[in-house]
Order: sequence, then structure tokens, then C-alpha cells
Amino acid sequence: MNKLIINSLTREKRFALLKNGRLERLYIEQPGHEALVGNVFLGTVEKVVPGMNAAFVNFGGEKNGFLYRDKIPAYVLDRGSKEEKRNRSISEYVHQGQKLLVQIEKDAAGTKGARLTGIIELQGNHLIYMPSGKYVAISKKVEDPILRKRWRDFGNSIKYEEEGLIFRTSAITAGEAALEKELKLLRQQYKEIFLQAKNMKKPGLVVEKDLFYEELTDEIERMETAEIVLDDQGLKKKLETFCTARKKEFELYYHHQDVSIFSYYGIEKEVDRALKKVVWLDNGAYLIFDEAEALTIIDVNTGKFSGKGDLAETVLETNKLAAEEVCRQIRLRDLAGMILIDFIDMKDSRDREKVLRRVEKGLAEDQRRTRIAGFTDLGILQLTRKKTKNSISEALTDRCQTCGGTGKVLSAETMAFRLERELWEHRHADHDAVLVSATRAVIDIFSGENNHHRSRLEDAIGLKIYFTVQQSDKPEYQIRQLGTIKELSEKASQ
Repeated sequence: MNKLIINSLTREKRFALLKNGRLERLYIEQPGHEALVGNVFLGTVEKVVPGMNAAFVNFGGEKNGFLYRDKIPAYVLDRGSKEEKRNRSISEYVHQGQKLLVQIEKDAAGTKGARLTGIIELQGNHLIYMPSGKYVAISKKVEDPILRKRWRDFGNSIKYEEEGLIFRTSAITAGEAALEKELKLLRQQYKEIFLQAKNMKKPGLVVEKDLFYEELTDEIERMETAEIVLDDQGLKKKLETFCTARKKEFELYYHHQDVSIFSYYGIEKEVDRALKKVVWLDNGAYLIFDEAEALTIIDVNTGKFSGKGDLAETVLETNKLAAEEVCRQIRLRDLAGMILIDFIDMKDSRDREKVLRRVEKGLAEDQRRTRIAGFTDLGILQLTRKKTKNSISEALTDRCQTCGGTGKVLSAETMAFRLERELWEHRHADHDAVLVSATRAVIDIFSGENNHHRSRLEDAIGLKIYFTVQQSDKPEYQIRQLGTIKELSEKASQ
């Protein structure tokens, strides 16, 4: 049974997917750190680099974005042969100072700016519309070749030559008339976006997507049966409307408990586990996760597991169990890019094949595109996973300043949002005020500009919030006392 737990009452938005009581997916979005993937911007070409067949584009972000030649509409719509286009420089399709609409394909990470595309995608209920896509594609879940050809022919018959269409799985049962109507609406939406961008005088945001809601509804779309529990009445009504429109007969429940929803369902400890370097397996073996900017290394160790048979059997059983947990942790931690898994050495190639099959099975339902390259001569399994946003570790932690950046601590943002959730649990307390000790960075982020967030929360939970500044090398907080306004205001001023 699927259970979707949604924590969206406070500023940090989160949801967790449980399958038969086991956490299978975790999604976290912090204010100020929201993924920009899918947002549409007006950009200005700052620099064209023919040697890389790419351009750097100012779209209003902190760093310029990176745009490949193949993602430029003029290149896609070029009527030349593939060979002719391949030999043409990016300078033939774009020039410095040129303005163009771009969409974020991959968020900025580390020293790298965002990766952009000029092939804009607008998502509808059943279609994905590309004004300059020039092709028709069908959801991979539609496997019947006859059905695929039929819908591809239909797509080509309703689109203009330069347009592109992707039929989502739901399109197959929607009916042709409904799809033609949706296509008209998407065309109109693009015209409005184009006109809005045309009137802009400098690079900046044109269309902002609610990625949290989209990720959430995409997850709901994929499920056949589910129980949905959430702590936000407004979102509950919105999802009830969505489920009714999609003919999803799911049960939606409002979380009434004082304890926060993630703590109540035991997910908070799983979030902490997803930030740790070491993950223990049920048999006493363990995994070590090392995330670097260029790649992630996962090391498998036998630990306390000695097995009941010979060494080869012990190694195989440990590696098979590790393969399942590695795939789960890759999804939970949202690891991406190049991933190397150092399994315990297996002499028999047939054992390697068995472990490889476990990894393939574990990643088969992953919504991110993955490619397994196989084992190296040293027994290390190589794979890549498409990166669109930061991993859980990148989003929730900062480099530790005490150890010179060799370790990580929970960021001030993460601690501030944890404090917000913890204070929500006291909203029915028989007190007037609360005294919190916290480091300055946590207080500033919690309070917001001009104490806006602090005042909003005080009104919502019915408690006056007082702070004392705590000295520490890492972001921290402690709820010291609940009491009267007079009592705690005096303590805060001491």
C-alpha cells in the first residue's frame, strides 16, 4: 500500500512516499533554494564560444547559464542535413547580445552555472508542447508499436511543422478532441509568454513553475492506489480537486496531531539517516557514502556479517543486500551525476552478474534517467544518474568551518526550518511565550526580513517568541522555556 506524507504547513516543503511502510522517496524544497528547473527566462547572450559550440547566457541569475548549440531553436529548425548541421558553428545560429527565451534544464551546482535550453517545453494535462521542437514522441509506458504509430501520426497531423509534441501516458485515453483543445490552449499560453518577454527590458524570470506541486502531482499520477496524509488544509482541497479530475479515488486525510507529521510517521529520523555517511544494513554490513563535486563513491563493507557458508557466498549475499539499499539510498538522497559503487570483490563473473541484475531492478522504477556502464576491471560498478537539482546533502548542509571544510554540518536554513516545525507543535500550549536560544544566523533566517516570518508564526501558534543569542561554531538552537510574556521577556533581555 502506498502512503504519501506531505509536510507543507511551514516554509520548508517536504513529502515522503512510503511503500508497505518503507520510505522509498523523499523530496525537500527550502525557500531560497527552490529548484529552477522548468522556469522560463528572457536571456541575453553574453559570450559565444565556437570551440565548445556553446554560449554563456545572462538570464538574471548569479551565474550565467550554459547553452549548447543543439538546444538553440534556429539549429533545431535548420532544414540542412544532419551532417551539414553538425559541421556548422554555433556562431551561425546565435550572436553576442542576442535576446532569447531559455528554460532551465539543470540547476547551477558548485562552480557550474545552470544548463539552459532554448527548446521551451510547456506542460499540459496530457501533452508537452514545444513551439520549436519539430518532433512527436509518445510516453515510454505506451509499449504497443501500433498504438505508438497511431498517436505519432495523429500528432503530426495536428501540429505545425516547427512544433514538437510529447504525448503523456494519460493522452492515450483522453480522446483526440480533448488533445486538440489542449494544444490550442498551450499555443495561446506560449504567445502570452512571448509577448511578456518582448516587453521586458533586461534578462529575468518570465514563467515560474511550482516545482513542489508538480513533483507531488506527478507522484500521485504514477500511483494506482494510495493514502495521502497532509498537514495543510488548503493543499488538501487542491489535491482533492486534482484527484477527482484524474479519476484517482485516493483517501486524503488531514493530520490533526500536535506532533509534526514527519515526526509522527517516523520520517524525520530517515531524513537524518539520509545525511549520514554510514548506513547499516540489516545483516550487520554497512555502506559508506562520499559525495564530492565530481562524483559520488559508495563503499560496501561486510562489517559484523560473517555469514553461515563459505567466503564467496558471504560476499555475494552482502553485495546483493547492499545493491538493494544502494538503489534506495540513491533515490532518497537524490544522488546524481557519476556514481561509483565499490562492492566487495567477487571473483566469479556470475556473481557480478547477479549483483548487476539487482541494481538494474532497483533502479528500474527510478523517475530519473540512469545508465549503468558495468563493472570495471577492479570490480567497481559505474553508473550515471541525470542531475536536475541538488542532492539532499547539498540542500540541507554546509561545509563545516571548524574543520576547514572537510566535514559538513546542518545549515542555518535547515536548523531554522526545524525550529519552525518544532514551535508548531506547541501551538496548543497553555502558555503565552517561548524562549529560544539560537545562533545569530539561525535567528536571522527564522525571523525573515523585518521579522516578517517571526511575526506570522507568532500569530499562527499564539505564542510570543523571544530569542537569546547562542555562541557556537555551527548553526544551533534550543527551546529553553515556555511561560508568560513578562517572565520570558525579562530573561531574553538579560
